[in-house]
Amino acid sequence: MFKLTFSLYTLCLLIPVLVSSGAGAQSAKSNVSKLIDDQAARYGEIAQEIWDLAEVGYLENRSAALLSQTLAAAGFEVRMGVAGIPTAFVATWSANPGPIIGIMAEYDALPGISQDRNPLRLAIDHKAAGHACGHHLFGTGSVAAAIATKQWLQASGQPGEIRLYGTPAEEGGAGKVYMVRDGLFDDVDVMLHWHPSSVNSASARSSLANKSAKFRFFGLSAHAASAPDRGRSALDGVEAMNHMVNLMREHVPMESRIHYVITSGGSAPNVVPDFAEVYYYVRHPDPEQVKELFDRVVQTAQGAALGTGTTMEVEVIHGIYNVLPNVSLQEAIYSNLQQVGGVNYTPEEAAFAQTLQEALPASSPAITQAATIQPLTISERGSGGSTDVADVSWAVATGGMSAATWVPGTSAHSWQAIAAGGTSIGNKGMIVAAKTLAMTAVDLFTNPELVESAKTEHQGRIPEGWEYEPLLGDRAPPLDYRLPAGLGQ
Repeated sequence: MFKLTFSLYTLCLLIPVLVSSGAGAQSAKSNVSKLIDDQAARYGEIAQEIWDLAEVGYLENRSAALLSQTLAAAGFEVRMGVAGIPTAFVATWSANPGPIIGIMAEYDALPGISQDRNPLRLAIDHKAAGHACGHHLFGTGSVAAAIATKQWLQASGQPGEIRLYGTPAEEGGAGKVYMVRDGLFDDVDVMLHWHPSSVNSASARSSLANKSAKFRFFGLSAHAASAPDRGRSALDGVEAMNHMVNLMREHVPMESRIHYVITSGGSAPNVVPDFAEVYYYVRHPDPEQVKELFDRVVQTAQGAALGTGTTMEVEVIHGIYNVLPNVSLQEAIYSNLQQVGGVNYTPEEAAFAQTLQEALPASSPAITQAATIQPLTISERGSGGSTDVADVSWAVATGGMSAATWVPGTSAHSWQAIAAGGTSIGNKGMIVAAKTLAMTAVDLFTNPELVESAKTEHQGRIPEGWEYEPLLGDRAPPLDYRLPAGLGQ
């Protein structure tokens, strides 16, 4: 039996070695998990304040300020207004050179939908937007993970840098694309993210590439009854375009998705409208196909203008790639998600969930699914929705997850998502995500092989000779894209 005496200096030298061991890493994970639990109520309050604000893309001034101030108070150095976007920011903490791990945070709401914290449909009359995609939870949960990781790094002396990227306007504004274009991710080793959902999952999935634009038609106003021959209807231009696009649907690849909404169509039936606008999304798993489809949509607009005697202009609003999945990262995230576990409802939360489920499809899963973890699957071909996380995933190895912040069976962009996200159900799912991300950050800081594996896999997915060209081109961020048609343009 040997009796060893350590000096303080020797112990400090050994700390990184101890932390890098399996037992040390697990202890660190327990530490960051407890740090998040200790502040769970506070993070819930922050998330619900952002839920109340419900600020839309590029106008999330108070939401971004609340999150960035929380980070600054925790010791992060915060740069606001990056990439030419007032509500975008990067918060950084580091002490010793080491891996650079980033976490993404979103906080924009969706326009045109609102709901009270109620399991029955109850819109809030004075609110024009709502967090139907749960970004109030996304942003706050990511901040919680970043702060806990920083506290662990600082206390342990583990080398490395943690960054929180405040990324506005995910909903159709492509805020992250401008940040990628400005090189803000160029020196990062790994990026992490998460998203609210009705399930807990860490599967490796791609997404649909997406390009959007506003098509504006200009005509001549006239009295629709006494002088219709003098008018040229901008609305006719929009309707002619829409008709041709709908005919085009028969002749596009099966996986294509094209959606539109008329954002301005005139004000009075007896006035020939001299201005009309339609807002389009074009999606496909392959960004090259999106480019081709979008060009065809533009041609329909040009033909519509010619046929109706109007003029037309097009403003590209956003363009995003498909997500590059990273199996190495997803396996690590999945392992940590299994350790954290899902969301368990109290009797009151279960009653809320059961009432809300009455407005969901009869095939919705049991509410107990919120407590389970979905199996790890791999899907290389994109489906479903789109996200500007995709462009980040082409710049740096990126991994993510979802947590059950909504009642099982709930769809994103629904009033049911707003309702559950405004309650303790949403807060609990957020904490699941925050713990999982922080624990994965511990793995990345203490396991160089995981970082290298993720980076090697990422490079293997990038085509040889490929250079990043944003689908939205060189346009400036559309800071006014959520303003009413005809205003701020």
